[in-house]
Amino acid sequence: MELIRYVGERIRQLRNSYGGGTGISQESLAKSLRMAANTVSRWETGTYKPSLEDLDKLSRFFGVSILEFFPQESEPTEPKVTALLRAARDLPEDDIDELQKYAEFRRARAMMGNRPTKKKPGRPESREE
Repeated sequence: MELIRYVGERIRQLRNSYGGGTGISQESLAKSLRMAANTVSRWETGTYKPSLEDLDKLSRFFGVSILEFFPQESEPTEPKVTALLRAARDLPEDDIDELQKYAEFRRARAMMGNRPTKKKPGRPESREE
């Protein structure tokens, strides 16, 4: 299944199972996220591709990991991941939650193929007239 369709289907599933299975309408979800009413519909049908920021808002609204919107991959634990887990071991619970959300966001960005563009150091480029 194409990634954008998978993401849309996951949004639909989470929306329909919201509130213990009673669900939430597309319009109500859009209103809660402060978006146009038809945006959720277009995400679910794959007409629009939600941004990572949109997926972050959705994951926080539904109380799930941002990775819930992507196909699951099984990966062996790498040494850097193990080191990260060791470093986070004694952090306060709120810090661990935020670290987890950040790591999941970065992972989702990689899965969507979105890479940030780096700004060039120094003064901004001048426009020629």
